[in-house]
Amino acid sequence: MSKETKTKTYSSSSLHLPPQYSYCVSFDDVKEAAERIRGVAHRTPVMTCRSLMASGQHDDGKNYFFKIEAMQKTGSFKFRGALNAVKAQLEIDGSERDGKDGTTLSTMSVVTHSSGNHAQALALASKLASNSSTVVAATIVMPNTAPIVKKNAVQDFGAEIVIVENTNDARKEEAERIVSSTGAVFIHPSENPKVIAGQGTVCLEFVEQVRELLNGEGDLDAVIIPVGGGGLASGNSITLRGMLGDKVKIILAEPEQLDDAKRSFTEGKLLKHSPDNKLDSVADGLRTTLGPNTWPIVRDFVDDIITVSEEEILVATKMVWERLKVVIEPSAGVGVAVAQSLEFNTKYKKSSGINNVGIILCGGNVDILKIASTMKDIGL
Repeated sequence: MSKETKTKTYSSSSLHLPPQYSYCVSFDDVKEAAERIRGVAHRTPVMTCRSLMASGQHDDGKNYFFKIEAMQKTGSFKFRGALNAVKAQLEIDGSERDGKDGTTLSTMSVVTHSSGNHAQALALASKLASNSSTVVAATIVMPNTAPIVKKNAVQDFGAEIVIVENTNDARKEEAERIVSSTGAVFIHPSENPKVIAGQGTVCLEFVEQVRELLNGEGDLDAVIIPVGGGGLASGNSITLRGMLGDKVKIILAEPEQLDDAKRSFTEGKLLKHSPDNKLDSVADGLRTTLGPNTWPIVRDFVDDIITVSEEEILVATKMVWERLKVVIEPSAGVGVAVAQSLEFNTKYKKSSGINNVGIILCGGNVDILKIASTMKDIGL
């Protein structure tokens, strides 16, 4: 069945996705995740800044709302998914333990491979999810090229680091070895269903916050979401379809240099990066590709994927720093670059009903001096 037919099956007021289609995550899973992480994860702010978008040459007067996930714990949305996954696993382990000896302090081990935001998120989530009966011990497999500042953060949160060569195979093999030898639970950065559901809580808040800002007299007409591994994109596509049905346009934002999602969407099948792609983008947080759990959701619920150049990403990032006064990483600037692009403003005009646009600023973990130097090099 085509994507066009599938999206027509829900009503605008539907609170649930169509039961005839099966995905690894449902809207109910997202709502459960919201309850599970409530009081620990931040309810991040939503900001507006008319001057930021009005300065663009293609602006037609739309309203823009920015969901500031750069202000989430550990500096990105990744904390939501990591916390939900860890706490959900604790519920399972706790049930098993209650049948034996619920009074004994025990250890639950989790492991992942990551060089950045998910590494820090899982480390802190494990620390904060530990309770009087269970200590959550996290092991993070990191490449030898990972920045020292990120390694230090992971260690400060109490996780153990295992260093490997900077290849995907090395990371995967070491994580599998740890799982096999210790019985640890592997929590994938973007493919784990509990991680995806946790990421979906971003738009659960976003939709409600925009309604409050509009005094109940409007909704988001379009939402722009950066895409890498697809955890954020797929989780929030589930949420947006569940809350707003077909009336919201879901647009994913991707660097031209890391265009696996765009190519997959165009071809209608899951593709990886081209073999000759050097993955050389300032938006390094979006290097990961879609996988078997995230791809079907992106394929069936997303309306469009728009790519932008490295210069457009840097221009947008700098403008957010200067106008919105929020330090974001270039991966978050990708969404703003799409909103400023000719392609977006040609396809999604205010005159055609796209008035209120949401942009998820996914993270703020950035080497400011390095990116500022890159900006200077291109004359910004």
